[in-house]
Amino acid sequence: MTINKRTNEMLSIPNILCYFRFLLIPVFCIIYLRAETENDYYIAAVVLVVATLTDFLDGFVARKFDMITDLGKIIDPIADKLMHGAVALCLCKRYPLMWILVGVMAVKEGYMVIMGIRHLKSGEQVRGALWFGKVCTAVLFVTLTALVIFSVLPLMAVYTLIVVNIVFMLFSLVMYINAFRNIRL
Repeated sequence: MTINKRTNEMLSIPNILCYFRFLLIPVFCIIYLRAETENDYYIAAVVLVVATLTDFLDGFVARKFDMITDLGKIIDPIADKLMHGAVALCLCKRYPLMWILVGVMAVKEGYMVIMGIRHLKSGEQVRGALWFGKVCTAVLFVTLTALVIFSVLPLMAVYTLIVVNIVFMLFSLVMYINAFRNIRL
């Protein structure tokens, strides 16, 4: 790959949006962890929603204008997982049960990284998320956003949302284990 092509790939609009998402992670964390009023939590939620919108936008632009890059295929899911992980870790401050979800997330994502690397080493092309992974991510995003926006939900509702996410995460992990088992590496 030539230097010019590598620079163009690094500075593509979708990748720049992804870099912006990386920058929003500490911004969200600082705002959320310092929040004292409901308005502070709303501001943190706005940062989270902006990050999510840039995620949708970078994917749309990449597909629509044929700007999909190898770099983008790597950094986009990393930015997503780091944002979700950061939000979940911030929520652990208020909701101790969230630590279990963080642990399950770490196991699932660690498994996905290991299997992705094995997949690449075997010469296979890494596929995108499967339907159950997308559903799991959507449920996680909605829950994390709701827990940030609605900072005064009853504890039983919060714990129910967390348990639902743990179930979705475990289901997704089992389905990915089964999917990778069916692929010869």
